[in-house]
Amino acid sequence: MTGRSEGVTGRFHATVLAAWMIAMMALVHAPPPAGALPYAAYLDVPADNADAEHAGGFSTTMTTDRAELRDALDVVRAAGVEPRRYSTLTRQYWLAVGAENAGIDLGEWEPARGLEANLATVDKVYANYLRLYNTHDGYWWTGMAGLAGMSFAAGFWDLDGVGGLLTVPGVHELGTGVGGALAGVPWEIADATARDVRLLATVGPALTRQDVDWYLHRLLIMQRHIFMDMVPMHEAYAAEGLTGIDELAAGGAYDDYVVDAWRMLDEGTQEGLSEALLRMASREQNQVIADQWDATAAGRGDVGRVLTYITTVGGAPDIPGASTLGEFRPLSVRADVNGQPTVLRTPLPAFNWADREPRWDYVEQDLVPAYRSLVRDRPHDAPRYLDVGFRPRAEQNRILMRLPAFVGQMTSGWAVGPA
Repeated sequence: MTGRSEGVTGRFHATVLAAWMIAMMALVHAPPPAGALPYAAYLDVPADNADAEHAGGFSTTMTTDRAELRDALDVVRAAGVEPRRYSTLTRQYWLAVGAENAGIDLGEWEPARGLEANLATVDKVYANYLRLYNTHDGYWWTGMAGLAGMSFAAGFWDLDGVGGLLTVPGVHELGTGVGGALAGVPWEIADATARDVRLLATVGPALTRQDVDWYLHRLLIMQRHIFMDMVPMHEAYAAEGLTGIDELAAGGAYDDYVVDAWRMLDEGTQEGLSEALLRMASREQNQVIADQWDATAAGRGDVGRVLTYITTVGGAPDIPGASTLGEFRPLSVRADVNGQPTVLRTPLPAFNWADREPRWDYVEQDLVPAYRSLVRDRPHDAPRYLDVGFRPRAEQNRILMRLPAFVGQMTSGWAVGPA
């Protein structure tokens, strides 16, 4: 009796196990209702952190564990789920891959914590762009982002230092110097000078530590936003080629303009790589952070305009052949003085980096051509700039390291003469 009972029990357990396995196979290989999927929690998840303002990934409720995300991605792919339904999962996975490769903890990368808490991550972001350039053929945009990042990161360090030394070098000195220079020109010229310059002279000397901290927070958000948008594409292509890019696009994350850039990059021609570089730069500046620059320039009363203009004044990307922003478009002011057409020439930029059109003019007409000349026309020179230690080279770009000469350049060389 006991043996018969054990046999029945064994057959019962075997039947249950077989049924369970068949059910699981059906879940994986046939597209069942979403609620039946073992990874249903990863479907139709809104990207509540798409602008990168908080720690974590695109979804703050979804894990950033790379292995867990990969398991979920494998299952929904095998189940034939529509890519748009798991778009956030796809982007979160490739972001997790990128962050891990960069040595960045997404859970600790929180712009609201301030610059000091994020400074190591700031460096890792740009060092990672250079790593991507040096390990994947055709990743021209990441190389440019890394080189430009050297001066951008130096600007972070400068602003943090200025924030602690507002009464000594930096913002106050620059604002006071520009104010003194304006005071020495005819009032008609001073009155016609660009608003940003007049605000720098009047508001700049009164900026506070709180103003600088607010601006640093805005810059940290934008840096994170660019990483979150651009790095997943590069990691997906590195691992899966155009298939990875197409899946991201099918989920709605990227438009045809940038997807076509990847097709050009994939072809590997010099013309294709050049156009891909320009298109990725356009996505970065004209789509990813354009609204955030607008909001920053308009923020905190006149403070946003002053601090974004200071960033413009100090803008000197570490790309051979690229102009400083003041060299690209220097400020000249024309007015009638005592009935005579008169012009004031200055070393200051005639635009604010936060404004869309002149920012893109500079990127398209100066920055991209200079960088493209390096990597396309002089590839033997490129390693001198792109295969280097990030921090030591970035240190050379610090305004505070060259502050006396910098302030001298910005507050002298003002010349008034006949138009």
